[in-house]
Amino acid sequence: MSDVVTFGEGMIRLAPPSNRRLEQTTTLEMTVGGAELNVASGVSRLGLTSSWVSSLPANPLGRRVRNRAREFGVDTSHVVWDEGGRMGIFFVEYGSSPRASSVLYDRAASSFCELRGATFDWPAIFAGARAYHTTGITTALGEPTAEQVAASLAAARGAGLVTSYDLNYRKKLWSPDKSRAIQEPLMALVDVLITTEEDAEVVFGISGTDYREVARKLADRFGFKVVTITIRGDLSVLHNTWTAIAYADGAIVDDRVYDLELVDRVGGGDAYAAGFLYGLLTGDVSRGVRYGNAFSALKQASWDDFNFTTLAEVEAQLGGAGSRIVR
Repeated sequence: MSDVVTFGEGMIRLAPPSNRRLEQTTTLEMTVGGAELNVASGVSRLGLTSSWVSSLPANPLGRRVRNRAREFGVDTSHVVWDEGGRMGIFFVEYGSSPRASSVLYDRAASSFCELRGATFDWPAIFAGARAYHTTGITTALGEPTAEQVAASLAAARGAGLVTSYDLNYRKKLWSPDKSRAIQEPLMALVDVLITTEEDAEVVFGISGTDYREVARKLADRFGFKVVTITIRGDLSVLHNTWTAIAYADGAIVDDRVYDLELVDRVGGGDAYAAGFLYGLLTGDVSRGVRYGNAFSALKQASWDDFNFTTLAEVEAQLGGAGSRIVR
């Protein structure tokens, strides 16, 4: 029994050190990532319980991902093991102005994308849970995963869970037209939509004079209980601003803007989702925005997909902590 259940692919992340390019590096730094696994680990890090549902190859790389999830306190009892399968991999090249950072996927035909022989007893998985989270990335990976996203959202809604969905459009995985055709029918099953202003326009054709109007239009069209939008200002590759807003019950919730000296922005949106769910489940939408915003800002100041930030550090930021050294 967990507070939050997530469903999605876990992957091995490989990155050249010292801003090297893949074509020139002789070494790669290995860690673990994946949108929904990042959210499960973040929720657990903040003090709630979480379960991650997935499929992994029954080999050392699969065990590496499972072990990292368990290190963060994530329940992995619903992971399906695939004999003879392969692990999804992604490579991150870290840039510096004017060269942007970039991601290269190698996840086709992975154990999770194929879901060979995998079955999930969603009512049993959701027993006692409070919220369910998945993303558009999982929906994009192919028919098997898209079918499970639809089945899981229906089961979560039937079980009375808060359903959370991060639109997370990735142009390297599918086209806007296909993304819209597959995801629009799912939105009737979503309570909380997490997105960006750009993704809302690409996928659903919704735009406005500002992100507040976009949030209202999304809620009006699909009937979401909450729409929360993350807002990144790209001042340079390594200097961003970060904030978020939410629209719920006809009102906008704003929060402060963080000025970021980026170490690793990959996983920043997932950290926001984890912090938002934590705040929502322990308080309300306003608490969700503030905790999600702070948790994400702190994550982007350290290296890794997973967020090593503590709840005490988040609350110190919310209390006005500065950047002076802590002795």
